[in-house]
Amino acid sequence: MTDILPDARNLAFELYEVLDAEALTRRERFAEHNRETFDAAINTARTIAEKFFLPHNRKSDEHEPQYVDGAAQLIPDIKPAVDAFLEAGFLNATRTFEQGGMQLPTLLSQACFTQFQAANIATSSYCMLTMGAANLIENFGNEEQKQRFLQPMIEGRFFGTMALTEPHAGSSLSDIRTRAEPAADGSYRLKGNKIFISAGDHPLSDNIVHMVLGKLPDAPPGVKGISLFIVPKFLVNDDGSLGERNDVTLAGLFHKMGWRGTTSTALNFGDNDNCVAYLVGKPHQGLNYMFQMMNEARIGVGMGAVMLGNAGYQYSLDYARNRPQGRLPDGKDPSSAQVSIVEHTDVKRMLLTQKAYVEGGYDLGLYAARLFDDTETLETEEQRKTALQLLDLLTPIVKAWPSDYCLKANELALQILGGHGYTREYPVEQYYRDNRLNPIHEGTNGIQSLDLLGRKVAMNNGAALKQLSGLIQDTCARASEFDSLNALREPLESLHAHIGKVTLALLGDMGQGKVNQALANSALYLNAFGHMVIGWRWLEQAIRAEQGLARGNAADTDFYRGKLQAARYFLTWEVPSCHHALSVLENRDSTCLDMQDSWF
Repeated sequence: MTDILPDARNLAFELYEVLDAEALTRRERFAEHNRETFDAAINTARTIAEKFFLPHNRKSDEHEPQYVDGAAQLIPDIKPAVDAFLEAGFLNATRTFEQGGMQLPTLLSQACFTQFQAANIATSSYCMLTMGAANLIENFGNEEQKQRFLQPMIEGRFFGTMALTEPHAGSSLSDIRTRAEPAADGSYRLKGNKIFISAGDHPLSDNIVHMVLGKLPDAPPGVKGISLFIVPKFLVNDDGSLGERNDVTLAGLFHKMGWRGTTSTALNFGDNDNCVAYLVGKPHQGLNYMFQMMNEARIGVGMGAVMLGNAGYQYSLDYARNRPQGRLPDGKDPSSAQVSIVEHTDVKRMLLTQKAYVEGGYDLGLYAARLFDDTETLETEEQRKTALQLLDLLTPIVKAWPSDYCLKANELALQILGGHGYTREYPVEQYYRDNRLNPIHEGTNGIQSLDLLGRKVAMNNGAALKQLSGLIQDTCARASEFDSLNALREPLESLHAHIGKVTLALLGDMGQGKVNQALANSALYLNAFGHMVIGWRWLEQAIRAEQGLARGNAADTDFYRGKLQAARYFLTWEVPSCHHALSVLENRDSTCLDMQDSWF
């Protein structure tokens, strides 16, 4: 069987050569860890992923959840996998020892979780959503809510969800209609309908804690009137025991193209006017709170896209090495032996493209996890604030770029397998179907582009953008010490300068009130900005690869040369292609903006 989990050598390269994970152990929070404990956690995650998650990946796709007697019914293989995940402690990998956690850095927790995402994206999502909901309550809930709901979630007895989308509103949260009326006991009675709620119903836990966006009677219009509520599937008594079923109804299941093992639900709240809800934090601040879970989920989505792209890459690479077909163009003798298709240049191109997309996206996702550790454990508040600004800026890229380009990697995997890739007898078609969700959920990539250009690059007078520019310039300066990297460095410097010029012009337009015009082609901006960021991360990898070659370990030579070749491909093939899109932005092309409904 082809190994589709993250390549162990590449992960070690990322953790210990590029991102310096061991430096985190010099911080007080992680002082009891070292490389041995980090590697042990990863190996445990990999073992559980291989034993419990991977074997039913195909089965859960072929036998999706069913709506039976008002509840979601799953294949039985999912629960043992989730239970193994919980028993090993990965639900609380980043929590303190006192809380029963591993007290791992987020960087290592993310590295561990990618093993599960690679093995089975659908089953791993139940765990990811619970971790996000628990973090939300921990940060913004009161002590009673933490005791009643958070503690059972930490123990793995309760699972969690996020309930945002409504049938009439889609991504437009300002238009949600879910309402909450105050009750005499200090709780609320919620009424509304939510759709596309992943893990909204299942038999994997004793209870499901829904984090629901709604509006109070006195709410101001728009997003400034949104509040956040805890709505349990079952009420919880004062002694922690489960009470009666709350007025939350599973209205039905959505049948999806991919991620079929994860329930996607329509939920009705308050059909009988008795849906008990608990306000989290202050009234009308719900969207601000929910952004924490959404941003965590966006990074998780990006990493999930990378893992699906990686699965297709690893499978198609193994297939190409073992599939004899044809001869090279200069092979004129039909009686000569066929060559494996990995020897054909166009197949090499498709494999190299996948490698560049997947390993570039993986590096960025792990870098974002490392940044999150900085936001919590750097020495001064100012340093932590600076790290958070950069993480905020990069989050739309971490979500959107892998969602687009690791999906393209899956498309190339299909192409390499030819007709076989298009059949259900091979897994690459499932990887493609699973990955097609990622440009959509947790904020479509179009929304990410509006967020990046319309908000993130200008926030705090462009402080995060200036920080990123400084980091790119520093990497380029260090790369200039290697003559072999000049051809890789120069395209990045050119793109960086061009994006800087375009950004200033578009921000100037927005400052003059030309918002629609400035944001009309934000998708092009997101793509070019993402290529700049991935190009920067590949140049960093190239520097580390050159340093690795200089150490002279023959066993690593092929690995480092592969890194340099992928960096060369991305920086000399992909990065220069962005200039046309930037010229469209510079010229304020209004083709799409001017198009009228009646012209279609």
